[in-house]
Formats: sequence, structure tokens, C-alpha cells
Amino acid sequence: MTVTIFAQPFEPMGCQSCRDKTQLPFDFTMAFQPIMDLELDRPFAYEALVRGVDGESAGTVLSWVDDTNRYRFDQACRVKAIELASRLGLASLPDCRLSINFLPNAVYRAETCIRATMEAAEEFDFPHNRIMFEVTEGEQVTSGAHLKSIFNEYRRQGLITAIDDFGAGYAGLNMLVQFQPHVLKIDMELIRSIDQDPVRQAIVCGIVLVCQRLSIDIVAEGIETPAESAYLRSLGVRYQQGYLFAKPGWESLPLAPRHA
Repeated sequence: MTVTIFAQPFEPMGCQSCRDKTQLPFDFTMAFQPIMDLELDRPFAYEALVRGVDGESAGTVLSWVDDTNRYRFDQACRVKAIELASRLGLASLPDCRLSINFLPNAVYRAETCIRATMEAAEEFDFPHNRIMFEVTEGEQVTSGAHLKSIFNEYRRQGLITAIDDFGAGYAGLNMLVQFQPHVLKIDMELIRSIDQDPVRQAIVCGIVLVCQRLSIDIVAEGIETPAESAYLRSLGVRYQQGYLFAKPGWESLPLAPRHA
């Protein structure tokens, strides 16, 4: 398998370059959705979710991304998320992380492509060891070895790694064989009505056991009912995300403590 070749020449970008709106043919912003720590009853992290400046959905914004701007968009998303999170006071929340989705096929060389992220963390005074990078299992990665090298470099830089939408994508357990992230997020389709579905219960119980053996933290996504949440808590899943707790807040941090 091969790594994606960019349609435009690769040029390392810094924080200031990523904030230059002329670098992309469109503008965007972020909404933030909390991942709750139910044991401590506070946000464990906030996931930055791309949105259009006029309220366009993530799907609409992503439809504007192609091979000519994928790298610049990926870099700009990182900087935008850190800048907004810092402005909203996320760094002042106890041990709270900022979760950023990234496009592995847009990363040319991890040690170079992380440059703008580290510059933004320094400029906006955001602790880099509280930045979590999520790669969705729903995106087909052109090279497993390339993704592994990205995760290894992020770990070396002190960043947190996560696999998003686990159970809904291309690799499944094969991805865990190649590399083990700090965090694994179980896809919402495995969570839906889990309190009533013995098949989903068996599958999720197996994932939980694997993660416990590998010392991987688990986040359950798409929680919509108290019964779903309670069943997952009975399995020891303390980190949960979904509309039961809060919808994404447009340029805001839902459920952030008032005193922060």
C-alpha cells in the first residue's frame, strides 16, 4: 500500500500560516462537545467538531475538502481548535483534554506536520500534553505503517492518541494489533439500545475486556438514554459522550464549571 501523494507540493506550515484565511478557499469554526467522566462528574475532554461560520454542518465543510487543500485544512483545524479552546478557558478546567480529529492521509511526515500544533499550543498557552488526536476508524488509511508512525511520533511529543468510531470502520481489531492508542472510542452504533440488546452487549463486553488488558481508556459515544449510560457504567465505562449529557456547543464549552 502507498501513502497519499499530495496534489500540491508539501510545504511545512507554522501556526501563523494556518491562521491565514487566504490559505483555504473557505472559512470554518468549531463546536465543542464534552466527553464526561462520570466517576468525577466533570468533563474528561472536549471534542472539537468542525462547523461552517454560517452554521454549516461538519459534512458540508468536509465536502469542500479535496486533494488540493486536504493538508492545509488538517493543519488549520488543529490551530483553530487550540486557539478557540484556549480563548474559551478549556485549559483552566481540571485535567480536561482537547480532542482534535485528524486526517492521517493528510499527514506527510508526522514530525514535520506536528509543527503548527506545537507552535499553537505555545502561543495560546495550552498544555500540549492535554491535546488528544483522534483518528476515525471510518476513514480508509492508505498505509497502516504510516498511521503507526504518526501515533508513535505523537506519543513521543507527549500528545494523547485515540481511535474514534471503533467498530464501524475498515480495520477493527486489526488496527489494535498494529498500535495501541491511549484512548479508544466505541462507535455509537454499538451503543444504541445496548441495555436491551444481548448481541451489542456481548460485542462491547469483548472490547472492554481487550482495552482493560491493554490499559486503554474507553469512551462510549452516542449516549442518548440513562439506561444506555447505566449499563455501560456497570461494565466500568466511566467516560461517555452523547446528547444525554450535551449537544455540541458552537464556539462554546457546554457543561464547563461556572467557576473555571
